Amino acid sequence: MRKYLMLSLMGVLILVLAACADDSAVDEQAAEDGGDDDAATEESASGDIIVAMQDDAVSLDPHGSNDSASSQVRQNIYESLVSQNPDMELVPGLAEEWEAVEDDVWNFQLREGTTFHSGEEFTAEDVKATLERVGNEAVASEVAFLFEMITEVEVVGDYEVNIHTEYPFAPLPSHLAHNTGGIMSKSLIDEDYQNALDEAGVDMTADEYYELRAEGGDEYEEVMDQISEHVGNVITSNPDGTDHGMLEERNPGQDTVLTKFEDFQGGERNFDSITFRVIPEVSARLAEHETGGIQVAHNIDASNANRVTEGENTELIEQESLRTDYLGFNVQKEPFDDVKVRQAIAHAIDRDAIVEGVYEGMGISATHPIPPDVWGYDDSLEGQQFDMDRAKELLAESDHPDGFEAELWVRDDQMIVDTALYIQESLGELGIDLSVERMEWGAFLDRTGQGDQEMYLLGWTTVTADADYGLYALHHSDNFGAVGNRSFYGNDELDEALDNGRTESDEDARADAYSTAQEIITEEAPIAPIVHSNFSIGVDTSQVEGVELDALGDVRLENVTFNE
Repeated sequence: MRKYLMLSLMGVLILVLAACADDSAVDEQAAEDGGDDDAATEESASGDIIVAMQDDAVSLDPHGSNDSASSQVRQNIYESLVSQNPDMELVPGLAEEWEAVEDDVWNFQLREGTTFHSGEEFTAEDVKATLERVGNEAVASEVAFLFEMITEVEVVGDYEVNIHTEYPFAPLPSHLAHNTGGIMSKSLIDEDYQNALDEAGVDMTADEYYELRAEGGDEYEEVMDQISEHVGNVITSNPDGTDHGMLEERNPGQDTVLTKFEDFQGGERNFDSITFRVIPEVSARLAEHETGGIQVAHNIDASNANRVTEGENTELIEQESLRTDYLGFNVQKEPFDDVKVRQAIAHAIDRDAIVEGVYEGMGISATHPIPPDVWGYDDSLEGQQFDMDRAKELLAESDHPDGFEAELWVRDDQMIVDTALYIQESLGELGIDLSVERMEWGAFLDRTGQGDQEMYLLGWTTVTADADYGLYALHHSDNFGAVGNRSFYGNDELDEALDNGRTESDEDARADAYSTAQEIITEEAPIAPIVHSNFSIGVDTSQVEGVELDALGDVRLENVTFNE
């Protein structure tokens, strides 16, 4: 990890030298022109950027949700211990160096001189408070599975922690780089717990609650139940991170405005503010984009890609992803409790036709539950293949040989709806009468998390680029519901493989475990992978340059510059 420190020092030296050169040039020009151009140059170097989003953030609390819209906003508010660059490489975040000092202990050397938006100094205590919070049952976080292997956060010094894990866990740095690993100030966490205690009418201080939490027992369980509905209220409305964006204004369903954090330690930023404006319809986003009202249009679908490409001032940025869009079955409802029904449907879907006809080539067919670029992907497995004759044979062998009626739920997105309509037509050949119900994103997540659905279309991005994240949340029986396993599928053999994959320290043994898991998922078909879709955005190049898009679908604004 020392190489990261050396690179950082070299980068600082280059910036210093560049700054000296730039300052002298500006001073020389200012002397010639009476100094007026100096102010003009500084003014043109910054600006306000508006990113139009399809969906609103569900929560600004890092532990409050695991949706992509929230991730997009939160990654500008919070820094995590470890970060990912646009190429998905792990790089220093709030930790400058890290290493496994024992099989189950990781040491993190923290960055000094960093402050939160509130002005609080960042120390090891903030790391401890954040990571203890995500696993607290009162928080009931959807992302607790990402950090559940952590048994203790040991404060070694003001800027050093040891993270102890229940078992050897090789991808821990990748998990800590997840946006839900954003570090919050301990003072804000204390305030949030105190508010929850007060709102619940519990006569107790936050410190007393922490002591009770450490002891456990019936009294703790009672208090936890009382405060759970109030936990997170303060953090959601007043987030306190260390990244380059500070919350200025939040209008749910409309926009979230961040202003530049002047004391940010991670490098210079050229923007004055970032507004994430919610414009659900892609046609409306593009209309605003083409008239210069927004600089970045998020989530451009294939049918509108050419419109952006051919625009006078607009550029399409397309990125291969770590995402899998899939058809899910609620296996606890008939007829999807019958594996042959699920297998028949999986074989009845022509994924290549969907990629070409719906996604217009912006992606690749998905036969495996994780994308090829994810560590642990087993290319020796055939996966689920289109074979209508085999599909008919399987359905004939099932308890529903003559077909049945079913409902497929989708979010209110035209490309997803078009995919559903294609599946509807294909399943008609099996005698399956499929109706498609589209609904608003928040309602879709709530209802599928509760298990109300029969079939559903959804996507999952393997944010850590490790098979553990791509498979454990969606398929382990501990994660039924909103955590990820919306198929409500449980299998002891699969659980064992997934547990082995995250507890083995040997890389080959981990790979074998995930190969077994992929084989079971393919055969049992709780989901039918459809496509590994590309992400794409539109950028108004007449206004801004340097906008980047990563393999997670997040817009990166670190290097944005504004045109005059």
